[in-house]
Amino acid sequence: MKKRSWAKALFPVLFGNALYAFAVAAFIIPGGLITGGTTGLALFFHHSLGVPVDVFVTCSNVLMFLLGAAFLGRSFALTTLVSTFFYPLMLALFQRVPALQHLTDDRLLCAVYAGGLIGLGLGLVLRAGASTGGLDIPPLLLHKKWNVPVAASMYALDFVILLLQMFLSESEEVLYGILLVLLYTLVMDKVLVAGTRQIQVQIVSEKYEELCLAIQTTLDRGVTLLQSVSGHLRRPGMVVLAVLSHRELPRLKRLASEIDPAAFLVVSEVGEVRGRGFSLEKIVRPAPEKSAR
Repeated sequence: MKKRSWAKALFPVLFGNALYAFAVAAFIIPGGLITGGTTGLALFFHHSLGVPVDVFVTCSNVLMFLLGAAFLGRSFALTTLVSTFFYPLMLALFQRVPALQHLTDDRLLCAVYAGGLIGLGLGLVLRAGASTGGLDIPPLLLHKKWNVPVAASMYALDFVILLLQMFLSESEEVLYGILLVLLYTLVMDKVLVAGTRQIQVQIVSEKYEELCLAIQTTLDRGVTLLQSVSGHLRRPGMVVLAVLSHRELPRLKRLASEIDPAAFLVVSEVGEVRGRGFSLEKIVRPAPEKSAR
């Protein structure tokens, strides 16, 4: 079981790094685009000094890995080990495939495909709980030593790297590069929350008992009753709280409307739900019998 769990966690890290390397070799380098991170810095030294991209990425990743292992601990080093060496290896392999250098001459297509693939690859790696290594490490060091916000230092570092490449690029390449960064950031954010977003519904109704029963029997979803007091008349009552998928929301609205047309519904989207019925297997227990009065 441990081996299976380890392999299950390793696959998205390997696949994500392979997608990232494919996007760089097939679209960014042939299209002459600019980007951030270690790859962007490697492109700068490649255009200015002729240093091969895969060689620079390998040396930079190894150096950053050693810094991270020394100052951030063993557990961090283990999570970055795969990305540190697998990404430059795949990049070197893809760069040696001639067919990948001529997939398209359209820079817009290069920016779109590279942005989508990089965002998907980074999202898979981060979602697996691993790190991409490289220039992700200096912001973490700054945060640990001087409490500098990680997001702020990462954005500043990426900005400097993009600025360096702008001096060696045409204005059109710069514009496509900015589009590329925006696209992979957007796609990465979507991948990180894919499948975890759910709908939370709160229902204020005098017929809360009927609503509870209907939600449990018709939608097969658990409910929670929250005690409430109305703001104007100070009447005590109950709020029915349920979490369900986007597809189940229309059915819940119809149920609430049929049972109590005057029911007050509050619908909101939540970023992630964990627990029984979602991240854990559902357990069905018989409902307790109501005591006679």
